[in-house]
Amino acid sequence: MAKRENDSFSIQDLMKSFIKENNLTKGMQKIKVEETWTKMMGPGVATHTTSIRLQNKTLIVQLKSSVLREELSYGKDKIIKMMNEELGEEIITKLMLV
Repeated sequence: MAKRENDSFSIQDLMKSFIKENNLTKGMQKIKVEETWTKMMGPGVATHTTSIRLQNKTLIVQLKSSVLREELSYGKDKIIKMMNEELGEEIITKLMLV
């Protein structure tokens, strides 16, 4: 019988290595960005959001309300900064509200 190793790993470390080995980083970033948008903007903005996409460090958010789009456009830099802080790395460099 093979000798069993006594090294223990946390689930978080195992998940990170699995994601890295299987080239899933970009997909996981997209999911994290969608969750962070909903969390940071709250339920009011989330209900008016129809889609959230991340393309080449550009966050593209489609909104139902033109009034909300105009209001959010004034704080684009602040939104980008808050999102990147919440994500823990600089994933977003540009925000497009459509």
